[in-house]
Formats: sequence, C-alpha cells, structure tokens
Amino acid sequence: MSLSEDFRLPVACPSCGSHLMRVSQVKNPDDEVHCASCHRLICLWHEAQTVLKKGPGSESEALIEKAVNRTGN
Repeated sequence: MSLSEDFRLPVACPSCGSHLMRVSQVKNPDDEVHCASCHRLICLWHEAQTVLKKGPGSESEALIEKAVNRTGN
C-alpha cells in the first residue's frame, strides 16, 4: 500500500517536463510535492493547492519557479 498520492499540476517539472506530481496521503500544508517521474522537489503542498486553484498561466508558473528556487537556500 502506497503512502503517497499522485496528481497533475498545470505547471510542468522544470527538470523533466512531467505534470505528474506526488504528495503524501496526509497532505499537510508543509508536505513536499515531488515530480513523480524524476523525483525533484517541486514545492510544498499548500503552494501546489494555490497553483491548482489558479490553473495554468504565468502566475502559476511564477509561483512554482519561486518555490523551486527557494529550495536551494
């Protein structure tokens, strides 16, 4: 039994281009969202929820880019 759940983000992974993401089934706001294909850290669950609510577009892309860039700090 898997303890994670896959879902699709409107914004693709910057590493491999996949839209399929993985998060824990618990879905706490600070749970990490990873690309289901290459396993790169994309953002946190609460950030992914914001992107899902906004849908595809430049604002969503900017939010993901900010989240990805922050993980290097």
